Amino acid sequence: MVTGGGESGGSQMPWWCRPRWHAPARAEVVVVVGFLFAMALGALVFGGGGAGSLPASFSSPRTEFVPKPVLTESRLHADAGEAGSDAMPTPASQHDQDRLLGGLLSSAVDEQSCRSRFELASYRRPSPFRPSPYLVDRLRRYEALHQRCGPSSPLFNDSVEHLRSGRNAARSECQYVVWTPFNGLGNRMLSLGSTFLYALLTDRVLLMHTPPELQGLFCEPFPGSSWTLPADFPITDFAGTFTMLSPTSYKNMRLAGNVSAETLPAYVFLDLIQSYTDAAFCEADQRVLAKFNWMVLKSDVYFAAMFFLMTAYERELARLFPEKEAVFHHVARYLFSPSDDVWDIVTGFYEAYLARADDRVGLQLRVFPEFPVPFENMYGLIVRCSEQYEGLLPEVAQNDSARSVGNHSSSTVAASGTGKKKVTSILVTSLLSDYYERIRGVYFTSTTATGEYVEVHQPSHDREQHTEARAHNQRALAEMYLLSFCDRIVTTAVSTFGYVAHGLAAVRPWVLLRPPSPDARADPACVRSETAEPCLQAPPRRLCGAAEGSDLGALAPHVRHCEDVYRGLKLSN
Repeated sequence: MVTGGGESGGSQMPWWCRPRWHAPARAEVVVVVGFLFAMALGALVFGGGGAGSLPASFSSPRTEFVPKPVLTESRLHADAGEAGSDAMPTPASQHDQDRLLGGLLSSAVDEQSCRSRFELASYRRPSPFRPSPYLVDRLRRYEALHQRCGPSSPLFNDSVEHLRSGRNAARSECQYVVWTPFNGLGNRMLSLGSTFLYALLTDRVLLMHTPPELQGLFCEPFPGSSWTLPADFPITDFAGTFTMLSPTSYKNMRLAGNVSAETLPAYVFLDLIQSYTDAAFCEADQRVLAKFNWMVLKSDVYFAAMFFLMTAYERELARLFPEKEAVFHHVARYLFSPSDDVWDIVTGFYEAYLARADDRVGLQLRVFPEFPVPFENMYGLIVRCSEQYEGLLPEVAQNDSARSVGNHSSSTVAASGTGKKKVTSILVTSLLSDYYERIRGVYFTSTTATGEYVEVHQPSHDREQHTEARAHNQRALAEMYLLSFCDRIVTTAVSTFGYVAHGLAAVRPWVLLRPPSPDARADPACVRSETAEPCLQAPPRRLCGAAEGSDLGALAPHVRHCEDVYRGLKLSN
């Protein structure tokens, strides 16, 4: 769920005039000497209140889905200008290797077409995960396939004519999966990344339905072709056509018993939103779905995790992702590059507020309308989490006799020639400004135990989520990337916004747990995630080949339950 966006919160920096970013109303540089909320904030933090101080293997009949032989590997390599081996292309230099993210990115992409694609590496710590040579090779082969079958190509035009005719061609050289968005931006990025992995596994071409609120967010990821549906695509009313009652829904066709090879419609709708993830992950279903040349897929979950429970994809996934914890990390860094407008927001804020910090801590705080945790309860989670994990946030000194020192701006201290102390920046992303105000107040009026300077910043606070608004989504995407630049990240349970941020960073976050009820106390307040992977919050109730009532989190060695959603599933090494 999106946690950012809205009018930004402020400073007097020259990047105000950058496009699509408004002068902030609040973001004073807050300085304090020290290490947060650990022991004795008591009355200071809570106004006399007392919340505390902040400071098994799976076996089934074995089937393997193999790539269709229509586009041969040698032909694809010839189109891509590659040799056809599993070896990773050797970059010209270490600098190129870093810019290309270990080979994830193609050097064929025009650098001027998307500034963020090659600049992102200089804003993040080096990734702890290196893409496998096989993944690099498969991405180059996919790019050749996309260029051959993508929009405006003769093969694409032929496939669209078959779609217009209402018939499913018996054998087609190109097959497509058209992704259509649902729910908030975090949900959309998780499901789009999952859909791209599905395209890789099934030799489909990924295309994207982009309503107005999604336009201007991402750069085109594939060299020489587009992933956006053309304006004259035969299907236009995606919201009205693809619903749970749609007769082209695979789940509904299966229930009605009309999915025989003789009666296949021109396309199939694969509905994988949270309540309907049951109808896709049996190998028999995949064999039927493979007969459709056009598929429209709608989802709001990270369903990529389910492929790791299917023996048919086991060998291919093992070659693509030897490190299971890095699946979303690699897919997202390849697929998602912020547009130039969004990148201006990211770099402008980073250079103004975060660049000179020695340590950056991200706090992603989300209160859901359907589960309205009161402010003091949510803030208490932050306090107790910082006590539980020493050093997570800078600790406020118990003896606050030097409080006046903490009120000086760190920029002033640095200018006077005494600014050699450590600077910690805390980035707060939330729809609400209340948490920023409270944390800022603590550091503004208190010193810290270690003598470091602390700055607290919040880019925006829209108060409500507005997924239908492009500007809101641009700010939200910018804040995801800003969070991903942090050294430590604290996220809110079940927030897909947080999943995307820590997945991009390949950082294992501290997760603020959801209490049993909004007014109850969560104990413990938080846990450290054992993996950087997102959580599939709504897995199928059962899996084909597994006994009724089987624990899906115990069926495969690299699949486990999530810390924030017990029934949920996530990948781990």
